[in-house]
Amino acid sequence: MQNRRQILSQIVCGMAASALPFAAKADTLESAKILAGFAPGGTIDTEARRVANRLTGAYAKAVFVDNRPGAGGQIAISALKAAAPDGSTLLATPMSMLGIYPHTYKKLPYDPIADLTPVSMGVYVDMGLAVGPQVPASVTNIPEFLAWCKANPDQANFGSPAPGSVPHFVGVLIGRAGNVDLRHVGFRGTQPAIMDLVGGQIAAVSAPVGEFLPHLPGGKLRILATSGAARSKFVPQVPTLAEQGYKSLVYGEWHGFFLPGKASAAVVKNANAAIRQALAAKDVIDGFAAMGLETRSSTPEELAAALKADLERWGPIVKSIGFSADA
Repeated sequence: MQNRRQILSQIVCGMAASALPFAAKADTLESAKILAGFAPGGTIDTEARRVANRLTGAYAKAVFVDNRPGAGGQIAISALKAAAPDGSTLLATPMSMLGIYPHTYKKLPYDPIADLTPVSMGVYVDMGLAVGPQVPASVTNIPEFLAWCKANPDQANFGSPAPGSVPHFVGVLIGRAGNVDLRHVGFRGTQPAIMDLVGGQIAAVSAPVGEFLPHLPGGKLRILATSGAARSKFVPQVPTLAEQGYKSLVYGEWHGFFLPGKASAAVVKNANAAIRQALAAKDVIDGFAAMGLETRSSTPEELAAALKADLERWGPIVKSIGFSADA
């Protein structure tokens, strides 16, 4: 009798154990999407697609990217705000829409803290200031560039991917550091600005370092400085702004992944584990590196702290510059 009970117990335990994988699979979402607030082919879109490919099968049976371009990323964030907090809708976004927009727009359709739940950081981006053929080859660093701008005030300008962006503000702060009226020229994206730079239409461009990399071999532009705390591993020969005497000019931008604001702790934990695993894949790291992006995952708490710090840091900067996106 005892043997029979032991055998039955073993059978029941074996059935329970064999059911575990199926129970785990039952928790896998049928489908999930990553919202991207910019058009296909751009940096955020490419990041989202690489992560989505890795999430497919592990996080959900199918994961796709849903591009919602417009209003500088605000449309995608609004779509996340309205989505069910069940883990089926994620957002990939640069920091600017959450840490800077609240200071440049009088009214936003979302609250960056209440309407979004941090999941994980994705990548980190250093900014760079590059000059083109309009600036003499003898100019090799930022102090020399600012001296040239003072001597040639009519040509003292720089382009950026967009007004109100991190590159825009970094360019303004560089000019202020040298007491130079460095006029800003806003473009719709980095590559149009770089085309005018290499064509000699503008003197300089402030943009993410990775955007310059494809153009370096041609020799028509040269990066004078990067904005990170340490030299960029993508252009280690280029000194930072801090190394060139501008100690306070240390800036960068992260891109992160978010869930809707009411996502539960369990949903956040599941999404964080899946995204961090995706970001650890060699093909993802190498793919991002080819774009000049440093892969950098985080805990939800670390991403929340980074957002809070940027919200607090950029408010006084935007106020001092006097920029308003509503103007």
